[in-house]
Amino acid sequence: MNKYKQLAMNTAVFAIGSFGSKILLLLLNKLYTHNLAGADYGTKALLENTANFIIPIVTLSIAEAVIRYGLDREFDKTEIFTSACLTEIAGMLGLVLISPLLTLLPYADGYVLYLIIYIAASSFRQLSSQFVRARGMVRLFALDGIIATLTLFCFNVLFVSVMDMGIMGFMLSVILSDFLSGVFLWATAKLWQFFNLRMYNGEITKLMLRFSIPMIPTAVLWIVTGFSDRLFVRYMDGMAVSADVGETAAGIYEASSKVPNLISMVSTIFFQAWNMSAITENNSKDRGNFYYRIFSAYQSLMFLAAAFMIALVKPLSAILIDYSVYPEYMTAYKYTPVLIIAVLMMSFNQFLSSIYTATQKTTHSFWSSLAAAVTNLILNTVLIYYFGVHGAVAATFVSYLVCYIIRIVDTRRLIPFKVHHMRFVLNLVILFAMSFAAILEPSFLIPFQLVLLVFMCVFNAQAIVQTVKKVLKKG
Repeated sequence: MNKYKQLAMNTAVFAIGSFGSKILLLLLNKLYTHNLAGADYGTKALLENTANFIIPIVTLSIAEAVIRYGLDREFDKTEIFTSACLTEIAGMLGLVLISPLLTLLPYADGYVLYLIIYIAASSFRQLSSQFVRARGMVRLFALDGIIATLTLFCFNVLFVSVMDMGIMGFMLSVILSDFLSGVFLWATAKLWQFFNLRMYNGEITKLMLRFSIPMIPTAVLWIVTGFSDRLFVRYMDGMAVSADVGETAAGIYEASSKVPNLISMVSTIFFQAWNMSAITENNSKDRGNFYYRIFSAYQSLMFLAAAFMIALVKPLSAILIDYSVYPEYMTAYKYTPVLIIAVLMMSFNQFLSSIYTATQKTTHSFWSSLAAAVTNLILNTVLIYYFGVHGAVAATFVSYLVCYIIRIVDTRRLIPFKVHHMRFVLNLVILFAMSFAAILEPSFLIPFQLVLLVFMCVFNAQAIVQTVKKVLKKG
């Protein structure tokens, strides 16, 4: 099977496995907005982001090394998995020791114990699922995604909707869902067979940590970039010139991210398959052309997806946000178009990060992420002060663009491949034109959006068709 077809098949498996779960996640968004009060909805997002912030620190991002070296046939999988498990156990013990520091977070009051268990369960599931993927068991990985989301949905219905447990119900739902997912993978994939203390290899552990430790600040910085916007918007109330700040504004900003999250979902599905191909094809003589074909088609598809979402931003927002419960969120769609473009840039950065993973240059990923985080923090301070939520959206886009510019230059030094910069710029200009039209809503909005959509389809068709031909080619 050629590498293009293998990538397409893996992507299809992940997509099929993710489709049902994504539908359930959309329903979960409705459930949260319907059952959590405005302040609780913001607190739920802060706790979720805090857990995502802490996980790579306490686990030393070892799950990323599991993928990199688990797919490499030169390494013993039992040694890889045993080292990773022991690293995570040590990290969880460290988390318990420093847990009193979590009480300093104002929004974590009363939830610290649940937050610790939440982090442990999520880390357990993450490591188990990544090792299953490293073993090439993509169907099981996809099936687990469906089951985990189904249990998450059911637990949320029970705890949040029926029992009205609010934020605590949300956290219990995640804990139980992630724990059961980890247990399911250990049972079905027989992961216990790969955990053997006698097979512990200190040199392998050092190699994995040299790879994963630079990814800790990388993961943290990405979360800071996305997380700081919400904190600035929420806590600059009374300090900013703009009136578009405070708890309600933070809730609107959170709601405006629902449609862009669809772009992120599509990107994540593809990245799961692409990262495997990037690692296995790292030593291929044709890897430069392979990267060119895939990245070109990927960019074109993502630009088209973003264009359609911007054109349909108002009805999509109405589907994902319960306006009957939160009528104040009816303006959220005005912040969404530029946020869609920002998330699009993030997906391109994610693609380029696979080059750092394949070539084991994870420190490069850190420096580019640091540039994005610093840019984001500086711009948040200035732009949110004057423009509120619009400032947060602009800061997010610019920070991701800065990272993209750095990475597109740097990664092509590691693996030379062609990039159509002018096509990228023109696509970006069209998306911004569509965004401003969606925000201002002129009388000619619909024909204007249709003309630009048709143009983008024609403009991006060639890259997609060429890659499809590679997939359909026999051999």
